[in-house]
Amino acid sequence: MKDGARAAVYRDESRRVLATLIRLLGDFDLAEEALHDAFAAALERWPRDGMPANPRAWLVSAGRFRALDRLRRERAFDARRGELARAPEGACAAADDVADGGIADDRLRLVFTCCHPSLSIDAQVALTLRTVGGLTTEEIARAFLVPAPTLAQRVVRAKAKIRDARIPYEVPAAHELPARPDAVLAVLYLVFNEGYAATAGGALTRADLSAEAIRLARLVAELPPGGAEVEGLLALMLLTDARRAARATPDGDVALLEDQDRRLWDRAQIAEGLARVERALRARPVSAYALQAAIAALHGEAPRADATDWRQIVALYDLLLAARPSPVVELNRAAAVAMADGPEYGVARGLALVDALLARGELAAYQPAHAARAELLRRLGRAGEARAAYEEALRLTAHGPQRRFLVRRLTEVPV
Repeated sequence: MKDGARAAVYRDESRRVLATLIRLLGDFDLAEEALHDAFAAALERWPRDGMPANPRAWLVSAGRFRALDRLRRERAFDARRGELARAPEGACAAADDVADGGIADDRLRLVFTCCHPSLSIDAQVALTLRTVGGLTTEEIARAFLVPAPTLAQRVVRAKAKIRDARIPYEVPAAHELPARPDAVLAVLYLVFNEGYAATAGGALTRADLSAEAIRLARLVAELPPGGAEVEGLLALMLLTDARRAARATPDGDVALLEDQDRRLWDRAQIAEGLARVERALRARPVSAYALQAAIAALHGEAPRADATDWRQIVALYDLLLAARPSPVVELNRAAAVAMADGPEYGVARGLALVDALLARGELAAYQPAHAARAELLRRLGRAGEARAAYEEALRLTAHGPQRRFLVRRLTEVPV
């Protein structure tokens, strides 16, 4: 079996296999060790024996039995692990059922476990991105501007809390669901964003993460009581992800929204997103996700960049700021103002808003704020200030495609 095929199996199956191993073994760390052992066994046996008909079930079974062997060697059975060891056949039967796509989806169970209300929101986000999204500790730490050891401690404490508090690995019962979706939706949105606009690595996007967030959001939407929040989030994800194919140049560099080839946008996703956002906007009160989806819908409906209804987008940002105040929302609104009010007056107004935001200090280390400021200064012909802003944005990112884009922009600014 070729290396590319093995890499594809790891990319496509590792998170699914891990989620099922966590359910079968009842321990995050043991499941992660079992996952690595299973893929090590696959590297040894598949080139010789060929890839099995059901690679996922093979990996789950291999990982589980290697975990049991490890525990036997270490003579470290506690009552829970002893019970697991006495019932191997039932657990293997469950492994054969991992392809089932119903509500009992193991990754959906895992999301609800990671987002249990007894964990802090920071811990929920870190643990979900680590286990469900497969991001490294360093990638998550860069995304949230915290030191890697701090982030690692959050993950360790979250796992210990789940173990010590015996938090169940399950989708909550119907009567508990209304109190649980908010954290789950917030974390799914963060997983989606990391996939749509990766903060680390050499690729501009991570399609696997975005697709997984959309898939899990669809499953959450099927749970009672459903509702406008999840409908709005799903619409937002679909409308945003529909632009994925146009977000990068043929060389893999950033393509700004105004420069994208809209023929590459996924019109089927846009159509579904538009239908869902219409339903979400009929609810009262209108959710923040629905407002964001309505903004994405205006972009999706515009046949050309210069046909975008920027004034309506500014009005929607005003509503979004009232519903969910955030400096990042203010930054996005400032960019919309710059587009809505004309090439000179609007850009000057947008720049004033960005400068005020940066002066407050909340976005001082937020690379997109400095990149936005640099773009506005460039449009106003303030070359020296634009160069300084681009250099500051460069200082704040290690992401390859973003750096190449900023370097190219910097070379275009007159000295």
